[in-house]
Amino acid sequence: MTTAAATAIRSDLRNVAIVAHVDHGKTTLVDAMLHQAGTFRENQEVADRVMDSMDLEREKGITILAKNTSVQYGDVKLNIIDTPGHADFGGEVERGLTMVDGVLLLVDASEGPLPQTRFVLRKALAGRLPVILVINKVDRDDARIKEVVDEVYDLFLDLDADEDQIEFPIVYTNAKQGWASLELDGDQAVPGTDLRPLMDLLVETIPAPTYEEGHPFQALVTNLAASPYVGRLAICRVKEGTVRKGQDIAWCRAETDAEGNRIVSRAKVTELYVTDGLERVDAAEAGPGEIVAIAGLPDVTIGETLADAADARPLPVISVDEPSLSVTIGINTSPLAGQSGKFLTARQVKDRLDRELIGNVSLRVNETERPDTWEVQGRGELQLAVLVEMMRRESYELTVGKPQVVTREIDGKVHEPIERMTIDVPEDYVGVVTQLLALRKGRLEQMINHGTGWVRMDYLVPARGLIGFRTEFLTETRGTGLMHHVFERYEPWQGEIRTRPSGSLVADRRGTVTSFSCFNLQERGILFVSPGDEVYEGMVVGENSRSEDLDVNAVREKQLNNIRSSTAEELVRLTPAKPLSLDGAMEFLREDECVEVTPDHVRLRKVNLAQTDRVRAARQARNAEKS
Repeated sequence: MTTAAATAIRSDLRNVAIVAHVDHGKTTLVDAMLHQAGTFRENQEVADRVMDSMDLEREKGITILAKNTSVQYGDVKLNIIDTPGHADFGGEVERGLTMVDGVLLLVDASEGPLPQTRFVLRKALAGRLPVILVINKVDRDDARIKEVVDEVYDLFLDLDADEDQIEFPIVYTNAKQGWASLELDGDQAVPGTDLRPLMDLLVETIPAPTYEEGHPFQALVTNLAASPYVGRLAICRVKEGTVRKGQDIAWCRAETDAEGNRIVSRAKVTELYVTDGLERVDAAEAGPGEIVAIAGLPDVTIGETLADAADARPLPVISVDEPSLSVTIGINTSPLAGQSGKFLTARQVKDRLDRELIGNVSLRVNETERPDTWEVQGRGELQLAVLVEMMRRESYELTVGKPQVVTREIDGKVHEPIERMTIDVPEDYVGVVTQLLALRKGRLEQMINHGTGWVRMDYLVPARGLIGFRTEFLTETRGTGLMHHVFERYEPWQGEIRTRPSGSLVADRRGTVTSFSCFNLQERGILFVSPGDEVYEGMVVGENSRSEDLDVNAVREKQLNNIRSSTAEELVRLTPAKPLSLDGAMEFLREDECVEVTPDHVRLRKVNLAQTDRVRAARQARNAEKS
């Protein structure tokens, strides 16, 4: 008869993830924790949002990759995972939650819980993780603290939380000024002096890691990093046992053999690191509950298990939500290809996409009918646009197709992804937003007027109806509207959705754009090109004011003769061209269009460049519909 192994507790350690909707202040709160814990020298210059280390993160003001840091608070080391708030990077959130024993749920004191708050809370409740509610930005003039707390309780009930989970502690913070408080005075938080109340609550509420005494080493790889000196690093939480530098370990791969057993290889821990503040420092050994980075496994991927060489016990592979949106990415096939990029071939593009798959569990790359084009599936437009932007900055030249939803067949019927969408707009724009979403088959679930001149509207909308919606929404609400959405479920196909009423102005020949042609074309619609730009046949040079496409001569020059006109000296006034960002270009696309992406240019073009090919393809499509 075997006796159960004794369970022990590591009281000197806490692992916690900060989760919230985008822009509710997660990264700012981590900054304040690091400063107050003495992570930085007094005279050290530190950038705001120090955890957002990627160029794109700093430019867009969002967190894209989950990152871990540590804070020493008294005798307790706090390992903190800062997760993205945007729904498109939900895979990062799910991985982060596998490494921790509790979460700080951050909610804006004015905006309250939003769709991504629902998403991250659902994952935390499913993992049975205790929650501390942090009401942040309590200094806002429009803060409504008590209402927001009630909304969070409603959200817990809506997600079928049990009695234990609903009893959560609440703390009120101003992350920017770096203070926390546990008390309210009416509907206002009593200002504090530092973050000590939050840190004390964290140590009391978040359970310390537990482990079985005598259990062999076991760790789950939840993230990857790279070092220029030691190569790939496997970031993992030590679940059981102890790992030592130089130790031989078993590497339980995600693949299985013919009998369905996990393939196990031998490996050696060549370097072992733990986190101290923002730095990775060498460690001789690390015990259960610690978050470590291990070198020595050149091909390790997320979800695999590192275990004791003599007693390998693999843990379940991480599973994340499936992608709901896809784009085709291929080599640049335009007449202007190869002018600014270094990586142009199909092999180079495929190698780069394969490298992205190693560290991004929520992406999929599938083969297509063409050997130089791949279907890349992800969580949303922003995630896919970020991948293309990163490749562009690395000097790749690409052709990117129109985003499409990933459908599923359920009970013999085609189902499509449905998004839960929350919109905050001034009262004056309720009508126009309702009209916009009615065209996109949106269903209004709830509308709340807070009495402040702003209205909150909750919708369920097909994901394909939201492709290209953001630009139109911001235009119609004069930039005042706020919108957020997150995947909800699959529903039967909702029928045809026509989201773009305008056609395209398409260049009919190659050459250099002239002022004379721009002057004549600007009354036809909005131009994307300026005098001096290179264009080619099939390139989209503007948006037609009418619904059909129009082939135009964008390189036409003014005919000169020897007769002087009385208006010859008049200044030709051109409307400035509309600049095309990568995100905007991907939103604008129709089914027969794609984006040419190079390090220097973002150009819109037709899939079939020649006018005769486009006419033939349109005729074939019409015949196919009739039959």
